[in-house]
Amino acid sequence: MPEPTAVPEPRPVPEAVPVPEAPHAPVRLPSRTAPTQPRRPLPHPHVLTPELRQAAAALLADLRRHAEELVLSEQDVEELIPGVAAWLERDATTDAMRRALTADLPKALKHPARLVRHRLTALLPPPLPGIHDLAPPRRAPVTPFQTCDGCERAFRSHDPGHCRDCRARYGEAA
Repeated sequence: MPEPTAVPEPRPVPEAVPVPEAPHAPVRLPSRTAPTQPRRPLPHPHVLTPELRQAAAALLADLRRHAEELVLSEQDVEELIPGVAAWLERDATTDAMRRALTADLPKALKHPARLVRHRLTALLPPPLPGIHDLAPPRRAPVTPFQTCDGCERAFRSHDPGHCRDCRARYGEAA
């Protein structure tokens, strides 16, 4: 027969002590914001012509008539002109641009230029196919003018000499 093993004696269970209620300290949760990414650069047109520049400045200055929150300074307008010009270059209408820039504005808008910059960058329409993807047409090489040594008539040739009539008159080979 196996030997009996000693069993430890049971211990009494301690009574629960009530904890006085204390005001709860605010719990700080870890930040759930996305890491900041560098700002995308403002789009620029291929060529900023004076007409394109003027149309872009007029559209930016006129935004406050359509949304009173979008009052831009002269410096803001100058900085945002290339972005608007890029939209215009891509055949966006001024009405479409105005709607994109003034729709669903936040209630308390502190920095209107930043919002306009973001929307010009984030909502930029794609370029129409075929506008800038084709190389400019090559011009045919131009043969320069020469002055005939016999009659002073102008004719096109890479080499100086006589015109067709004088070559026929003097019996020269063409």
